[in-house]
Amino acid sequence: MLDELSATPEVVWGFLVALGIVLVLTPVVGGVARRLGAVDEPDARRLNEVPIPRLGGLALFFGVLVPALAFLEIDREARGLLLGATIATTVGAVDDFRGLAWWQKLGGQVAAAAVPTAFGIYVDRFTFPFVGVHELPVWIGVAATIVWVVALMNMVNFLDGMDGLAAGVCGIAGFTFAVIALSLEKPTAAVFSAIVAGACFGFLRHNFYPARIFMGDAGALLLGFALATIAVQGLLKTASTVALFFPLFVLAIPTLDTTFVLARRIKHGERLYVADQAHLHFRFLRRGFSQRRAALTMYAWCATLAAAALATRFVPFREGGQWHLWPTVLASGFGLVAVAFSIYVAYVLELVKLATPRLRRRDEPPGERRTA
Repeated sequence: MLDELSATPEVVWGFLVALGIVLVLTPVVGGVARRLGAVDEPDARRLNEVPIPRLGGLALFFGVLVPALAFLEIDREARGLLLGATIATTVGAVDDFRGLAWWQKLGGQVAAAAVPTAFGIYVDRFTFPFVGVHELPVWIGVAATIVWVVALMNMVNFLDGMDGLAAGVCGIAGFTFAVIALSLEKPTAAVFSAIVAGACFGFLRHNFYPARIFMGDAGALLLGFALATIAVQGLLKTASTVALFFPLFVLAIPTLDTTFVLARRIKHGERLYVADQAHLHFRFLRRGFSQRRAALTMYAWCATLAAAALATRFVPFREGGQWHLWPTVLASGFGLVAVAFSIYVAYVLELVKLATPRLRRRDEPPGERRTA
C-alpha cells in the first residue's frame, strides 16, 4: 500500500487541497447564503434552534472541483464525473434557494446520474462469489447504474438531518474508497475519493455540532453522486470477488436509515418524499443522546463497517486458493466487531421491537402519534 501511495502522490495532495479549500471557503459561502436568504429557520421537524445558512454544498463543490481539475487525468470518465457532479450540485442548490417539486428534483437527479453512464461509467460486469465474472448487457448496466446513483443521492440527503452526520459518514466512506481503489490500481477513483474525503473533513470544521452552516441539498446530492459513481468506477467494475460488497459495507448506514424510513412511511400510508423525524439520528436523540454523542456513535459504527471492508480486501485469509487460519481469524474479528456494533445500535434504538405498540408509539415523530 505504501508503494502504491508513493506512486500516486495526487491522492495525498488532492485530500489536502480539498480540505484547505473547504475550510477557507465555507464561511464565505455561509455569509453569501445569509444575504440571499438561503437560511434554515427553526421549525418542528428541524433540530437547529437558531437560523442556520445552508448552501454549504457550494463550498464542497469547489473543494471537489478545483483539486479534481488539478490532480485528475481529465479523460473521458473524469469529464463524466465532473459534469455529473456539477448537475447534481446545481439541482440541489436550486432546491436550497427556491425549492423544487419532488418530481423536478428527481428529474434533475436522474439527469445527473445519466451523465457518467454516457461517458462510460456504468456497471458492465461484476463478480458473484463462487460463480465467477458475469458480463451485463449495456442497457441493464446503464439502468442499474442510474438507479444506484439516484438512490445513494437520496440516501445521503436523508442522512443529512443532524449536525455533522452526513459529512462525517461520507468522509469516512471517501477515505475507505480511496484506500481500496488504490489497491485495485484505479488511480482516478482513488484520487477522486481522497478529494471527497478531504472536502468532507474540511466541512466538518464548520458543520459539526453546533453547526454554523448546513450543506443543504447541494452538498448532499453532490456527495451521494460522488460516492455512488466512485463505487461504480473504482470498485464494482472489477473482477475482484469481494469488491461487490465494499460499497455495501461502507455505505450501510445511509442504506439502513433509508430502508427503515421508507418501510415506516409505506406501513403508515405516508408520502415517501415528505420529511419526518423517523430517521436513525432522531431515534438516538429520543433515547437521550446529545447531537454530539449521536454523531460520534454513528461515526464509530461507520468506522467499524469500513474496517471490515478493508480487512476483507487486505487480510490474506484465502491466498492462493487456500484458507489460512490466523488471517481468517483476524478478518473474522473485524467482521464480528462490525456486527456487534450493529447489534448494539439495533438494541439501543430498539429497532427489533418496533412491533410492540408501546415502543412503536414512542418512536413515532412528535406531532404524528396516533390516538387509539
